[in-house]
Order: sequence, then structure tokens, then C-alpha cells
Amino acid sequence: MKNNAIKNIAAYACLVSVTAFFGTAFAHVVLEYQVAPAGASYKATFKVGHGCGASPTRQIAVDIPAGMRGARPMPKPGWTLEVQRDTLAQPYTSHGRTITDDVVRVTWTAKTADDMLPHAHYDEFVLVATTPAQAGMVYWPVRQACADGRNDWIEVPKPGQKLSDLKSPAAALEILPAAGAGAHHH
Repeated sequence: MKNNAIKNIAAYACLVSVTAFFGTAFAHVVLEYQVAPAGASYKATFKVGHGCGASPTRQIAVDIPAGMRGARPMPKPGWTLEVQRDTLAQPYTSHGRTITDDVVRVTWTAKTADDMLPHAHYDEFVLVATTPAQAGMVYWPVRQACADGRNDWIEVPKPGQKLSDLKSPAAALEILPAAGAGAHHH
């Protein structure tokens, strides 16, 4: 009897996890890992689970949140890559160099109609960056352009508002306090 109860709890937990995954991952663009330590390298994997209506995705543009540093995108076969840089209001030092400008937007664009992400398919768009030194929430606005139409996932919750209350929420990342003295800092 005890084993059956444990199996039922495990099965229920799996069902809840799968339901939560499909309920959120395919409702909008989200990050695969939604928590990261402060001041650490972070692999941002943006999960795209649908197009615009039935229209395929032809472009994904990600705005880099303030405080995220040194963003470097992963190229995708069949997609061009554009990296937009801007002058920083507050320069920082990395590996002994003063950094005065940084990446503010990364855009992947399908080269041809055959390279577009069909509405019925799923894909991921990846970049790495260093997280801010301070704990807190950061939001990644993502603009999804399709052959017909667009979805702009850019809404950020106001104080007291939940991300789930928003119609078009930006991808959210919770920055946790740094791991301690052994952490690698830039």
C-alpha cells in the first residue's frame, strides 16, 4: 500500500510538472532556466513554442536587460545574427579592460522561408552573458516577428502584480545572491 501511495504521488508530481511546462512554455517565450546566481556566467535559452497564429516565426529579437554584461549569442544554421551595441552610462572593468559599450539587443532572422520556425514546431535561441552583481529580478523583452503578424513579449509586472497576470510577459530571470568567495567575478 505504501509503495502505491508513493507511486501515485510521483505520477501526480510528473503530471503537474508536464502540465505546468506546457501551460507556460508554449504560451509565450520563456527562459529554460529562470534562476541564476549573481555575478556568474548564465546561458539564456529562449524557448519558442509557437508562431503568430498559424504563421511561422521569421525573427526573434532579445533585448539584454540592464546589468547583464558581455552577451554573446549562439549562431543558428539558416538564421542571420545581428548584435546591436550601445555606449554604457556606467562603464565596467572585465579582465583588466574598461568596457564602455556592450550588447543591448541580439536578433536572429531566418534566411529564407524554408528556414522559418513553423508554428507547429519548437526551437530555442541561445546566448550567454554575465548576470548582475545584485540579486533581484531581470526581464528580457523578446520580439517575435512572423511571416504574418508578431508577438511582442515585453510586459514587465508592476509592484504587486504577478507575471502570470500579464498578456504578453517578458521572459523573467531571478538573480540569487552570489555563491560566495569562490565565485568567479568579472
